[in-house]
Amino acid sequence: MARWQPEKKDVLDALAAEIVSLYAGGRVVVAVDGMDGAGTGPFADDLAVALTATGRSVFRASIDDFHRSQAERLARGADSPEGYYRDSFDYSTFRRVLLEPFRMGGSTAFVTAAFDRARDLAVQSKWRTGPKDAILVVDGVFLNRPELAGLWNYSIWLDVPRELAEERMLGRDGPTENVERYRGGQELYLSETSPRTAASSIIDNRDLEHPRRVFADSC
Repeated sequence: MARWQPEKKDVLDALAAEIVSLYAGGRVVVAVDGMDGAGTGPFADDLAVALTATGRSVFRASIDDFHRSQAERLARGADSPEGYYRDSFDYSTFRRVLLEPFRMGGSTAFVTAAFDRARDLAVQSKWRTGPKDAILVVDGVFLNRPELAGLWNYSIWLDVPRELAEERMLGRDGPTENVERYRGGQELYLSETSPRTAASSIIDNRDLEHPRRVFADSC
């Protein structure tokens, strides 16, 4: 018997309704976490649309816009899983200019991007403000790591088989000599942090057009 495939919009609308029901007002920060290739960026974009449809002000950001410099990222070697997991992102800046000021609310300004990885340069800060009741949706890898513990009101883990995630990366980025760097870094994250356990909800994202919510005891 064929497995039931929910419509993407229904899944996103249900998540949005759950989030605004849990957090009826104030500043709310939502993480869309998953291994590289899980589809966190497009899913977060679509979730932001669903949240906006509830009447809330919504902002988007990605951990990809808070990379460290290439020299820092590759200091342990271009093939190092440790380097990928531990050195890719500037969590101090991420917290200081985005998460912490956003959560403060009021007139406190925040920055949604701080680094251009393609140019390997810091970007000129564009400070933004928002209403007291607003939601920030952040996507990317490693979002439930210890440095960010306690900063998310709600987090989503996009679950996909590693082979499929790597196939998507190949289609997106082309062949890479550093497959073991990314694979090993993800394994470090999964073993040290257990992001599926930390997540508020788990979404099976193997079918990008038919994501499906699952529960830890049924995975």
